[in-house]
Amino acid sequence: MEIFSLLLRMTGGLCMFLFGMKVMSDGIQKSAGDRLRKTLNFMTGNRFAGALTGFVVTAIIQSSSATTVMVVSFVNAGLLTLAQSIGVIMGANIGTTVTAWVVSLVGFSIKIASLALPSIGIGFILSIVKWKHKSFGEFVMGFGFLFMGLHFLTQEMSSINTIINFESISGFSDMGVLSILIGAGAGLLMTSLIHSSSASTAIVLTMAFNGLISYVMAAAFILGANIGTTIDAVLASIGTKTAAKRSALVHVLFNVIGTLWALPLLIPLLKLVDIVTPGESMLEAAKTWKLGTPLGFGVTTHLAMLHTVFNTINTFLFLPFVKPFAKLVSLLIPEGKSKEEDIHYVFTTYSRALADTPELNIIRVEKEIRDMAGVVSSMYARFILLLKDLHEVSDKESAAVRFREEMKQKESYVDEMREILTAFLIECTRRKLNPQSERRVTRLLRVISDIEEMSDECYGISCLLERSARKNRVFKKEEMDELVPYVGLVEEFLALLQEKLGQGMTIKSAILAKKLEADIGKSRKKLQKLSRKRIEAGKDVQTELLFIDLVRRIEKLGDYCGNITEKLSV
Repeated sequence: MEIFSLLLRMTGGLCMFLFGMKVMSDGIQKSAGDRLRKTLNFMTGNRFAGALTGFVVTAIIQSSSATTVMVVSFVNAGLLTLAQSIGVIMGANIGTTVTAWVVSLVGFSIKIASLALPSIGIGFILSIVKWKHKSFGEFVMGFGFLFMGLHFLTQEMSSINTIINFESISGFSDMGVLSILIGAGAGLLMTSLIHSSSASTAIVLTMAFNGLISYVMAAAFILGANIGTTIDAVLASIGTKTAAKRSALVHVLFNVIGTLWALPLLIPLLKLVDIVTPGESMLEAAKTWKLGTPLGFGVTTHLAMLHTVFNTINTFLFLPFVKPFAKLVSLLIPEGKSKEEDIHYVFTTYSRALADTPELNIIRVEKEIRDMAGVVSSMYARFILLLKDLHEVSDKESAAVRFREEMKQKESYVDEMREILTAFLIECTRRKLNPQSERRVTRLLRVISDIEEMSDECYGISCLLERSARKNRVFKKEEMDELVPYVGLVEEFLALLQEKLGQGMTIKSAILAKKLEADIGKSRKKLQKLSRKRIEAGKDVQTELLFIDLVRRIEKLGDYCGNITEKLSV
């Protein structure tokens, strides 16, 4: 019964540690979400910039799993290339070592309870008062819970040897290579189960601090945890595009290959750690170690240094070979057989990533909205092409019918995009976004609605042209020539809109948008005036009414472009 009670208390301490990490991560993402998005968008073909970005983002949000899940998600959305993602993943592995240093330097060198309780109290107060930095309060509160959980883990593990007979398993620490493999396997398994290399590292630091495992076995555990942490990237890649699967494989191969070369060289690595870490040689101290003999604060700093040294060396070994690495992954996961374009919209999401990082998932939607605007642009471009060629087509009615059917299919596709993306954004709002992100989501919902209305207008134009062809009321060449500049203005406006979606409007772009909107309005009035003159001159009234209706629908596309660019300027 006492053993069961001890296990429950240790589980409670671990869960409090994990809860603290989650609250810390959520708080920092809410308070710095936009800056993190800009940091991730900083990705270029420069592998060193990518590695630096991965390090910074992971160090801030304290989770390499969250960073790699975001990277896989962004590659799937087309926001990052495979080569760009490789540098970020490598940098994330260095960034995750910051947690081990925080735990080592703070968690074992001072009285944790004296730091944890005030942090929880101050953080809670800051998170409930009405001010713009409430998310910072969540971060402080999470910090307190993290170290309170670590305090309970340390406390319970210090007494575990008096309850559980470790003598029967102490031989595992003195079995040479086999003990290293057992440690690595345990690290892999534990990290895979709890989905956090930071948490499993904190556990092994606590065990080594209390003398429950040897220094060498603890070091092997940390290397094994590097493989276990890849499980989140693998899960995130399920059901995604080929590029995202390749990005997840990059993470797996990078960590597995790194661990495989490091395990046989573990003792030389630990000697290097002794050299770069102040204090006594931990390898020398480990030679006289006995079960239950605490190795003290020194072992935690040495293990944290090993974590950093290993991941830094591994990153610099791989960084010069980013392009060959990308080619290898592309060979292992070949592009699927080309198939016809899907007639139904599919938006793959990773629910756990959404739950953990809802604000960073908004960037996924922005990419999809740009694609949505791209569909509308392709509909309009197809209309321009038919408008120019209709006079030269022998069977005008059949050509117009095919055009309408094509527009109907694309319009239905955009309808599906609106429905799915709207549902996704609403799900994001249920995850406690910060006020700035909530306003951003509201704007995006309106933009999605306007783009869907634009697809309806394009379909309406196709119906007009079909009716015109069916009744043999095709516009004359001079009328077509009058339409060309007008149609071109809207085409330019659509191109500007698609370019600025997800980026926001600059002052120059906003001025251009206003000018295009004004020019479209002037051209519409001029065309309607010319049409009325033709009616007065005895031209076919029905044909001219179709012409006026077409001009009006084209202008509505320009109006929607104007509405959206105004929302982007806010």
